[in-house]
Amino acid sequence: MNIPENSQFIANCPKGLEALLKDELSRFGAEISGESVGQVRFEASLKTAYTACLWSRLANRVLLVLWQDRTDTSEGIYGAVQSIDWLDHIAPDGSLAVDFQGTGGEIRNSHFGALKIKDAIVDQFNRQNLARPNVDTKFPDLRLYARLKKGEFTLAIDLAGESLHRRGYREKGALAPLKENLAAAILIRADWPGVASKGGALIDPMCGSGTLLIEGAMMAMDIAPGLQRKNWGFTRWQGHIPAIWQSLLEDARERRALALTRQWPEIRGYDASGSIVSTAESNIEMAGLRGKVRVSRKELSEFSRPTHTDLPFGLVVANPPYGERLGDEASLVHLYSFLGQALRRDFQGWQAAMITGNPNLGKRMGLRSHKQYQLLNGSIPAKLLLFDVQEKQFVNEKPDAEGGEIPQRKFSGGAEMFANRLRKNLKRVDKWAKRQTLECYRVYDADMPEYAVAIDRYGKYVHVAEYVAPANIPEETSRDRLRDVIDVIPSVMQVHPENVVLKERRRQRGTEQYTRKAQREEWFEIEENPVKLLVNLHDYLDTGVFLDHRDVRRYIGEQAKGKRFLNLFCYTATASVHAGVGGARYSTSVDMSQTYLNWAQRNLALNGLSESRHRVERADCLKWLEQRAKLNDEREKYDLILLDPPTFSNSKKMDETLDIQRDHAGIVELAMACLAEGGELIFSNNRRGFTLDESVAERFTVQDKTRWSIPEDFSRRSQAIHHCYFISHKAQSAAESETHTEAEK
Repeated sequence: MNIPENSQFIANCPKGLEALLKDELSRFGAEISGESVGQVRFEASLKTAYTACLWSRLANRVLLVLWQDRTDTSEGIYGAVQSIDWLDHIAPDGSLAVDFQGTGGEIRNSHFGALKIKDAIVDQFNRQNLARPNVDTKFPDLRLYARLKKGEFTLAIDLAGESLHRRGYREKGALAPLKENLAAAILIRADWPGVASKGGALIDPMCGSGTLLIEGAMMAMDIAPGLQRKNWGFTRWQGHIPAIWQSLLEDARERRALALTRQWPEIRGYDASGSIVSTAESNIEMAGLRGKVRVSRKELSEFSRPTHTDLPFGLVVANPPYGERLGDEASLVHLYSFLGQALRRDFQGWQAAMITGNPNLGKRMGLRSHKQYQLLNGSIPAKLLLFDVQEKQFVNEKPDAEGGEIPQRKFSGGAEMFANRLRKNLKRVDKWAKRQTLECYRVYDADMPEYAVAIDRYGKYVHVAEYVAPANIPEETSRDRLRDVIDVIPSVMQVHPENVVLKERRRQRGTEQYTRKAQREEWFEIEENPVKLLVNLHDYLDTGVFLDHRDVRRYIGEQAKGKRFLNLFCYTATASVHAGVGGARYSTSVDMSQTYLNWAQRNLALNGLSESRHRVERADCLKWLEQRAKLNDEREKYDLILLDPPTFSNSKKMDETLDIQRDHAGIVELAMACLAEGGELIFSNNRRGFTLDESVAERFTVQDKTRWSIPEDFSRRSQAIHHCYFISHKAQSAAESETHTEAEK
């Protein structure tokens, strides 16, 4: 059949890209006739329609309109389809598929609408005694697009066959791949073609599977985005004119070959995940851009302007995580803040583009955007923020250089109430910590019920642990309060925003307490006189040091000289380090987690304590105690034991569950069987409302040291956050009891 020179077409696109698509189609020679949400209508020749299929960076589909008029009855739709000569479009033994969108009138669902269209086509072939076409939803000879909206019925041939955003170069995406046509729109809005024409660079610090980089390369070097595609909706359509298509393909291939001989702009990307970088490299290879687009593994913390002398300006573009979970969002505040700081520090004179589904996070960059565009990233409403990275666009609330003073701010509503409480706490606890020569201590612990977080200072860092809100508190309320906390801390506590680390605190079951929360591997040393300890604020639920047990650790260090020390449920063996530095004869640290035992070994090594005298053992502590108690050999016993079991555990590594209230009497008895005469067992646990079994006091000498063991910075809570007992054999002398009293003083 012959397609009229000026046929009617529709190009579909993601919502928000209509204006860009109109400009693009006009450059192809199309005459724009109208637009609506997600589509542009135009008149053009078949050659122009083919050009749109091959060269459009923005469209999802290009549709040849066969019928468009008002009808919403099944009879009307049937008649409209019957009015078309289908032999012009599909062979009698061919296959078809119908994609029907919308409802209205008698068409109550899309399946019924599609079935009505198929019946009309098949009936036409049957009346002519021809073989009827078959339905093939995956690879049909003819794919039809039908739409019923507000009483208007449109029927068209889908020339693309599948969405044009599928360029053919992506094997798989990262966790949240950006669609190719949305990536192209971001780059066009950010004027990447203009930047590239002037020799500028393109850098993506969180490149994922490399979509923005690949689209940017093809755009800058005049490579047709559809050149890698294998399947098209028109290739088995009866109206297809292969000669026109082949001519367009040959021209596109020549332009690509020419592009590969020219000098390319610098295009590079980074990602923290090695596996994702491998995916990006594979996609770059599939796109035929190996050596033209470079990606490498690099943390965002390492992001800076490349030292390449030929990169005076360019475009930084990124699609950071949006933070769908409450805890994620609060943590991402610092990611956006760090990204903004990197731009201000190293990329003055550059352009930047950021797509975010969370405008609250975008505001944390410390830069004023000069343009904003509403987009849809899949089903997520998103905003594209464009920045001209110049000092006049910097937000003045940004912190000064490291070590500089961060301006004090006034907050509104509940945030100011929280800020005032935090200031009051700091005034008291900072002075106390300074007298105690502490660099790690608690400054706030859910003092205000509305702001249920625990805030600990770790030198120049602040660790925020959010308590789970009661079920009657709406999630959005919790989210707003958490934003207040994250917003207030840098100004009030004089720390840089990127040094504030947040974790959501939940009850841990089984091995969840040992599960990684991140993989940043950022370790730093703290001093807890006279020892050094390793802390990790990001990767695990806990930091490696329980600050509320500080005084117990110090006591162990003071008492350990010449003694044999046993640390049960040792965690990162911080108490063993104190014992070793205090002169313990030797120590044994037992735990089930190899992760924490590795950490323990690093702590011991950090303080120059050898493995030969300070051993770590991976074992179920209860089984270990049972076996050790059977030895009944005084030489194998310990002079000082710390027993600090979890409140509850149902780890798969244990045969039975552990409930410390229910089981503590038996555990204490086993531990005491391993304690030498004249020795001391320190029994501690974190169960609220814990009561010591009477049988323990009947068999052994027990001193309740709970009040003594809770440091000043943890004493504000109404309930004891842990319980602590000194337990010894009944034969212990009165003189030894006096030693405890002196230690308490």
